[in-house]
Amino acid sequence: MQQVGMRTARDGVRWHLIEKSPFRYDFSSVVPMLRAARETQTQVIWDLFHYGWPDGLNIWGARFVERFAHFARAAARVILEETGSPIFVTPVNEISFVSWGGGDAGFLNPFARQRGPELKAQLVRATIAAIEAVREVDAGARICHAEPIIHIAVDPDYPEEAAAAEGYRLSQFQAWDMIGGRICPELGGRPEYLDLLGVNYYSNNQWIHQDPHVPRSRRRKDVLLPPSHPLHRPVREMLGEVYERYRRPIFIAETGIEGDARPAWLRYIGQEARAAAAAGVELEGLCLYPIIDYPGWGDDRHCYSGLWGYADDEGRREIYEPLAEELSHQQQLWEIQRRDHRAVEEAVNIDEIDEGARQVDVAAQKSRTRRRE
Repeated sequence: MQQVGMRTARDGVRWHLIEKSPFRYDFSSVVPMLRAARETQTQVIWDLFHYGWPDGLNIWGARFVERFAHFARAAARVILEETGSPIFVTPVNEISFVSWGGGDAGFLNPFARQRGPELKAQLVRATIAAIEAVREVDAGARICHAEPIIHIAVDPDYPEEAAAAEGYRLSQFQAWDMIGGRICPELGGRPEYLDLLGVNYYSNNQWIHQDPHVPRSRRRKDVLLPPSHPLHRPVREMLGEVYERYRRPIFIAETGIEGDARPAWLRYIGQEARAAAAAGVELEGLCLYPIIDYPGWGDDRHCYSGLWGYADDEGRREIYEPLAEELSHQQQLWEIQRRDHRAVEEAVNIDEIDEGARQVDVAAQKSRTRRRE
């Protein structure tokens, strides 16, 4: 990573591998990673919960919060010991997405339906408990909260659904609002719990609202809002809304696309990020995610999404040169912006991004169908 100018990364400590029995920890899976980070002077933002938890632990019960806080404290001690202060952690990655996928849509663990708000509140409780535990270990720890940012447009054919569409759109802020104590004060949220805000943005994060209760014959077949669509909202505006709402430093914690559109996507997101920063958003960085190709969640297909591909038999990974070249170019543009205090606007191949977005959307829909089956 450092060969291409990257010195910061996101990774996970994998709770389910570390706590095989209650309150007994084996950090042997993460210590080599911590030492590699220290030796290479790489700053890592460690996810403590990234969709997984130990077998036999009921996520709905009070015991879950207790176990997670205890684990967070133990993990913080190990990270601090190996890398020094301040440590950077994300207590729970994507509370909103886990609550929807695992609490409403039923395709993520715990595979529930109509329990999304309940799961969101539980994960917020766990997050707050983890923040307190981590800060007991390292008072200077930086706490990151990574959540998807979305835009939902009202269907032009059904303007009467505008309020429902806007309500759904605003739900993207619920987790942060709970953690910060703006809503649901019984959960114990406080403003100081909001530190660094990570926003996750992909090509399928914007769509046209569809009432799930209407007949299928009335629903649109294509609800995706790629960049060329007239209802698409510029990402720079979405970043600005988050910053104006919370006035906290933000970073793009996940972004990427599959296939040949990867360089164009990075150019597009880089340009939107620079424009937001030029407009006053305190934007700290942009994270290409994932940095290597990976097997699809539900179908194990080879997802060509990384800067590096699959490892060969000797552990070597081939770099995707078009993306590497665009990454270098984007880094140069950021340096120009810092020096000259101006955002450079360049031509972006929107057609290529649109096609890449449609391909990703089709693959995602197929993957979710297989997981449900």
